[in-house]
Amino acid sequence: MNKTLCETKSFAEELKTILPKSKLCEVVLCVPFVNIPAAVRLFKDCRVAIGAENCHYEANGAYTGEVTVEMLREVGAKYVIIGHSERRQYYNETDFTVNKKVHAALEAGLRPIVCVGECMEQRELGVTMDLITYQVKCALSGVNADKMRHVVIAYEPLWAIGTGKTATAEQAGEVCQTIRAVIRKLYGARVARSVTIQYGGSMNAKNAQDLLGQPDVDGGLVGGAALKPADFVKIIEAANQE
Repeated sequence: MNKTLCETKSFAEELKTILPKSKLCEVVLCVPFVNIPAAVRLFKDCRVAIGAENCHYEANGAYTGEVTVEMLREVGAKYVIIGHSERRQYYNETDFTVNKKVHAALEAGLRPIVCVGECMEQRELGVTMDLITYQVKCALSGVNADKMRHVVIAYEPLWAIGTGKTATAEQAGEVCQTIRAVIRKLYGARVARSVTIQYGGSMNAKNAQDLLGQPDVDGGLVGGAALKPADFVKIIEAANQE
């Protein structure tokens, strides 16, 4: 819930002037609902896709204040974040509503960015891998193998969201490796290789290179560090490296 329409325009103008001109990795900006149409227009001439921060799983109905996947698709969104830790924490989203949203997004042709992660207490209890496995299986329940190449999984440890704390590169890599192993078991090695797995949790310009250097960390779900174009570009540059 950042940036007004005017701030979004200023952000876009600055970011476009400093984006790498070549070898640009896939860049997606997930913005508040009211900014999506403007963001689509502002970035139409460069390789930046626009997504939403949430969606509803029903196609229509008496769900005041909610937004459907078709509404998002029609205004130009290509991606949607599903099950972010803040949605789970503040708005009572569950693994089962996440699954419904994943199906709705895929049906509409949107790419879901599915968030999974543990709190500090769960990590200290040693149940991180069990929990992540459960969350991934729940989120993907009923999703066919041919749809999986459109799915992005983002590991975001709750203890590293907005706290300034970051999982070590090894911790992030270990969990992302587990996520890929779960997908491999469910869908096979070929599908597992095709799925993008991200790390999200206080990724910034200083630690991005180490985190993205992990074999199973394909990208980042970047929060506060993406609000300033100059900082965001440094993360993009880290992702562009071989």
